[in-house]
Amino acid sequence: MASALPVDVREAIDAARDRLRGFDRIEHFAEVQSTNDLALSRAAAGAPGGTVIVADAQNAGRGRLGRVWHSPPDAGLYLSAVLRADSWDGTLSLVTMAAGVAVVKGLRAATGLGAELKWPNDVVVGRPWRKIAGILSETVSASAQVQAVVVGIGINLRAGAFPAELADRASAVEIELGRPVDRAACLVEVLAALADASARLAAGDRQWVTADWRAYGSAGLCRSPVSWHDGHQVRRGAAIGIDEAGALIVETSPATQERIIAGEVKWERLSRD
Repeated sequence: MASALPVDVREAIDAARDRLRGFDRIEHFAEVQSTNDLALSRAAAGAPGGTVIVADAQNAGRGRLGRVWHSPPDAGLYLSAVLRADSWDGTLSLVTMAAGVAVVKGLRAATGLGAELKWPNDVVVGRPWRKIAGILSETVSASAQVQAVVVGIGINLRAGAFPAELADRASAVEIELGRPVDRAACLVEVLAALADASARLAAGDRQWVTADWRAYGSAGLCRSPVSWHDGHQVRRGAAIGIDEAGALIVETSPATQERIIAGEVKWERLSRD
């Protein structure tokens, strides 16, 4: 059952309504199975764009490729938002990347942390990269046409947000900064950036997504050695960029480039994954 917004969150939302562009329709829960599942059900029932589910904890939070997203109580920011557009033609493949840009912008505005992006949907810090946030986008379709997109965002804010065995690959905002952060401010700034991204995508404006993503994800695109499995064998090359649809471009020889649109890519010098 939904509960009242915490006072600090309600006050922060009230102060920022003009910037939230309708992303202030927030349902708050102490604990849920998955914020994405709730948002998907709301979207399927006709909930408007800007509907947001926020939880203090998730019992079955999930990430990309079916992975578990650890969501212990009061250690992170766990939210899912409904995005709508008259048409998703040409922009659907960019939604997750746009959400990643929004998370980086929001965290930088709220905390000053110099977060970066790792293709396709991770927010990272440091060298080697340590993951502090992830994004999972899922669609709602009543027919062959996509009706809505639900964007799930999980951000590690505090120590304890992830298991100890992931300490070499994960981190949290407060660990990186060495000081407490304002959870309400992080929520507001991420939602404001996501609202802006949603409005621009709904208007068919998409060039900014890859431009901004390249700026925040440049470390992994500067001829960084990568490897991936193509379904038959492990392949290797150098990541040199992303194209306008968000696919990763990898140079496998001086005269050959490949376009990767999905799957697991490992950055051999920047990541411990």
